[in-house]
Amino acid sequence: MANKSQESVFQNDIINQMVANGWQLGSHAGYNRELALYAEDVIGFVKETQDGQWQKFCKIYPQNPEQQFLERVAIQLGKVDPNAANRELRTFGTLGVLRHELRHRGTRFKLCQFKPEHDLNPDTLARYAKNRLRIVPELVYSPFATDEHLAETGSRAKAWRIDLVLFVNGLPVVTLELKSEFKQAVDNAIKQYKRTRLPKDPVTKKPEPLLTFKRGALVHFAVSQYEVYMTTRLAGDDTSFLPFNKGTKDGGAGNDIPENPNEYASGYLWNEVLIPDNLLNILARYVHLQIEEVEDWQGNKSKKEALIFPRYHQWDVVNRLLNAARSEGPGHKYLIQHSAGSGKSNSIAWTAHQLSSLYDAQGTKQFHSVIVVTDRTVLDDQLQDTIYQFEHADGVVGRINRDIGEGSKSEKLALALEHSQPIIIVTIQTFPFVLQAIENSVRLKERRYAIIADEAHSSQSGSTARKLKEVLVTEQTDDEVELTSEDILDATIAARRNSGNLSYFAFTATPKPKTLELFGRLPDPGLPPSKQNKPEAFHVYSMRQAIEEGFILDVLRNYTNYKVAYQLAQRIKAKDAEVDSKKAQVKLNQWVRLHDYNIAQKVQVIVEHFKDNVMGLLGGQAKAMVVTGSRKEVVRYKKEFDKYVARKGYGSIQAMVAFSGEVEFSDKDPNATELLGAKFTERSMNPGLKGRDMRKAFDAADYRVMLVANKFQTGFDQPKLCAMYVDKKLCGVECVQTLSRLNRTYPGKAESGTFVLDFFNDPQEILDSQKQEQRRHQ
Repeated sequence: MANKSQESVFQNDIINQMVANGWQLGSHAGYNRELALYAEDVIGFVKETQDGQWQKFCKIYPQNPEQQFLERVAIQLGKVDPNAANRELRTFGTLGVLRHELRHRGTRFKLCQFKPEHDLNPDTLARYAKNRLRIVPELVYSPFATDEHLAETGSRAKAWRIDLVLFVNGLPVVTLELKSEFKQAVDNAIKQYKRTRLPKDPVTKKPEPLLTFKRGALVHFAVSQYEVYMTTRLAGDDTSFLPFNKGTKDGGAGNDIPENPNEYASGYLWNEVLIPDNLLNILARYVHLQIEEVEDWQGNKSKKEALIFPRYHQWDVVNRLLNAARSEGPGHKYLIQHSAGSGKSNSIAWTAHQLSSLYDAQGTKQFHSVIVVTDRTVLDDQLQDTIYQFEHADGVVGRINRDIGEGSKSEKLALALEHSQPIIIVTIQTFPFVLQAIENSVRLKERRYAIIADEAHSSQSGSTARKLKEVLVTEQTDDEVELTSEDILDATIAARRNSGNLSYFAFTATPKPKTLELFGRLPDPGLPPSKQNKPEAFHVYSMRQAIEEGFILDVLRNYTNYKVAYQLAQRIKAKDAEVDSKKAQVKLNQWVRLHDYNIAQKVQVIVEHFKDNVMGLLGGQAKAMVVTGSRKEVVRYKKEFDKYVARKGYGSIQAMVAFSGEVEFSDKDPNATELLGAKFTERSMNPGLKGRDMRKAFDAADYRVMLVANKFQTGFDQPKLCAMYVDKKLCGVECVQTLSRLNRTYPGKAESGTFVLDFFNDPQEILDSQKQEQRRHQ
């Protein structure tokens, strides 16, 4: 009894606090199960805010106009196809009805008024104030669980109750299942959603309108006193829940226990995220449908649609950035240190969109344009598609490259800046020229810009690097030295004086010391930088939290130094008879036979280890990366790799080579006789590419191993990468960035694990680099 009352107290506390925050308390009696609407609020909002249109509707339907209107709304909600993955159908479903007008026989209705960007229109603000947000506890939701349905059909669904359901103007948007930690952990709320809150009733086999993807509530929260998880698509046992926790002060997953015993660790959910203004803003400017093309292991392509609701740290960082930009004005720098797995693409899209429509108290736009610096075409496409859903208009986002539109890149850039295009996407190579264009124009120099920099995603060498060094006025280096995106960004900013009209928002997982120095903030801005007053990130989502939450993998779990592995193999060989066959993972003597460090012998070790331990993982889709010390080394690796697999008949193990520019050997290079007089490039060494993009080609079945020299060592996301062979000195941030290529998740990868075989580095130094980075994240 005590346990039951504990959960009841938890629920009542949430309800009381939400009512105090502006929610209206409702009851199950006001809920229409067949239509999944809180009827009183649908009709009430329309009558209060759009009386002229309502009178017009009543003339069309003089008999029971309220029911007629509710049915029109339900029809628009019900037109969604859960598997449509079609951009044209986004006006249907709950999100579509909240954002788009409902049109019927010459009448037009808005079912929700979102908060305007500024306070200059009193009529819009008045309509916004009339939004009805209602919380209904213990809701029996199924239309198939009534006596009437039993009498009519001979069957009746179970009368399951949902602890709390939230409605906006009568449309369901959120469900919450609560579990007292003293009786059942949050895992039990998740199990309840998976096993008994089914989108189709198992008895009648009909869709439950409240729980149908896109047609019913948009997000479902599993909540205990200590933790929160969420999903946007209920699918029985296949439902995927994501953590919705703040993280702890020391950088871990979960939430800190509050010092006040009367507060709940999960209280931020209903006292921050779900307060009326914030939830309406999330519905208006965050939630969106993401459509992506997926390919199975057989090469079959299909479209997959997901409803994106921000995780807590995503919502928090965008909120904080907007508040800071609004209060501080232009001319400031913000470093966002978010680990891989944090969903940076969406965080950048939300930040870009909301900065582009940010106004000050006088109704003036804070920034004339938002410039997004990225080398990821996937982010380009996602930005445009996401923002189109909020704006319902083309032309908000402009992408500056040679392939789109007429004219040169410089002409397109000048036009976009001159016309104050809200969002301008440029590559890292173009970015220095953007600042030059602004500095060289009297008109542009007077405008305000927000510059969002995506983390390092490419590197430049050779002639491209030379041109950039001239623009950046950076130190001269030879063509062998690669410039990462982060180097270019840092040098660009460092070479110019701080400008009062430019604000920088730098998103990165593992910032270099120079990046922290340029973009970080001193804990005590009144004192100079020191060991006790080091620059810090504006916002952090730690690597430890990402690992503990399951968004990335811990790549050091199966890290092995080659010397250690060889010695272990010899010991195991001596005791082979005593070794349990089930512990074969440590039995390395099958592939560690030699320990002479020339490239040919290392290639033998790599190929045999990959064949025996890696290539069968992930249903035979696993990939590997070999990290070499220079472009000349990668050429030698490729030649030895091809020789070895040909000699052994391993035709299915093809290697792709990745490096920038051209490589030539001279008579000063050792053992280079056969290589003299030839120019080696990616194209010449990868004849199997046949014009394909390297990233996409490596995702296909024909390439299994990638041999790299700097390129793709950072910012390369390939979830099927399961092994890395390191033949290069790694330390500090570069070590963390390189090994992080392995940490992306993929079905089955957490169980199989990842492998790192290091020919070069001391294991303790690798461990120290990882620990140092984790401490910085904390």
